[in-house]
Amino acid sequence: MKRDFEKDKKDMVVVEGSYAVASAVKSCRPNVISAYPITPQTHIVEDLSQFMADGEIPNCEYIMVESEFSALSALVGSSAAGARSYSATTSQGLELMHEVLFNVSGMRLPVVMTVANRAVSAPINIWNDQQDSISQRDTGWIQLYAEDTQEVSDMTAQAFKIAEDPDVLLPVMTCMDGFILSHVYEPVVLLDDDLVAEYLPPFEPEFKLDPKNPKTFGAFADPNSYTEFRFLQQQAMNKALKTIEDAADEFYDLFGRYYGGLIDTYETDDADIILMAMGSIVGTIKDVVDKLRANGVKVGLLKVRSFRPFPVEAIKNVIKDAKVVVALDKNISIGLNEGALFTETKASLYNTKIDVPVIGFMIGHGGRDIPVETIENIIDEAKKVIDSGISVESQFTDLKEELL
Repeated sequence: MKRDFEKDKKDMVVVEGSYAVASAVKSCRPNVISAYPITPQTHIVEDLSQFMADGEIPNCEYIMVESEFSALSALVGSSAAGARSYSATTSQGLELMHEVLFNVSGMRLPVVMTVANRAVSAPINIWNDQQDSISQRDTGWIQLYAEDTQEVSDMTAQAFKIAEDPDVLLPVMTCMDGFILSHVYEPVVLLDDDLVAEYLPPFEPEFKLDPKNPKTFGAFADPNSYTEFRFLQQQAMNKALKTIEDAADEFYDLFGRYYGGLIDTYETDDADIILMAMGSIVGTIKDVVDKLRANGVKVGLLKVRSFRPFPVEAIKNVIKDAKVVVALDKNISIGLNEGALFTETKASLYNTKIDVPVIGFMIGHGGRDIPVETIENIIDEAKKVIDSGISVESQFTDLKEELL
């Protein structure tokens, strides 16, 4: 890991996670922001509204709409007209956008949207898991997951860079765990406007709506051409794998902070047990790894930063020599009894020479706490797999029998 904050300590400020995101968006010089409030995303668009009122985001229109569906629909028009476009949402709001998510990706519009991950109803729950964004994995959006507030702030500039790359032109979700990151106050180095201007040039699309040069976006496609549109979207996702890595490297060159691009690793070189996870739980897992390493347990962490595109080759290179891999998911595919990270990791190893058991645990649903003890218990289960050679089915953790 190249990440080193020692030189940045003098520039750190203690701010709320949502403020850090809003400040990062401001530094990226958007032309259109659409806003509809929903917990725990609301503070992001509130802070952006204040920036607008204070005149800190020039050449930008701030659109207040009547629903999340409208929030993203407005950006279809603005992005197609060549404007750098941004919104934020969460949970039911993201689900309400479902139809429009396909339109944005299908029209190859490089919209960036922050998702403050929150459980979906019913029953109603406003706390964190990642079911909302995982449910949208097939809509054609790039999905990046942040470990902490600093990362989601820095990830915002990278997201615009990735989305607007001419070889990609796909929308990006930057996903941050609701409340855990969106409402926490912690030291952050806010993005420097001048450096962002150097890192992220103005958006100049090759194709846009222009009365002087009329074009059609999202037109009718019959069976003779529809398949090719889907193929080109998949090609763009494939190209995004390198673009995500390049964006992270370029960001490091300018800002001195690095997050691994597609993935990041922690103590995996000689690990018998590798835990895989996305989001804020990564910090807890690192503490557990340090504790168990001190006691001679060879455990490591593989942080998946890009869930879409899924970094198959990068993951295989890390886990190929492990004795067991454990995928931790804050989501579930109901009817399969598996989380998405578990399913896709297993699929990545299908028909390869890598023979490592992959087991899965579904954790943290609806914001249930994930203490160190839970991670340690999961590692104990992984040890049993190594000893017995018998894999286990994906399972929930910390079920309360009295509620069943």
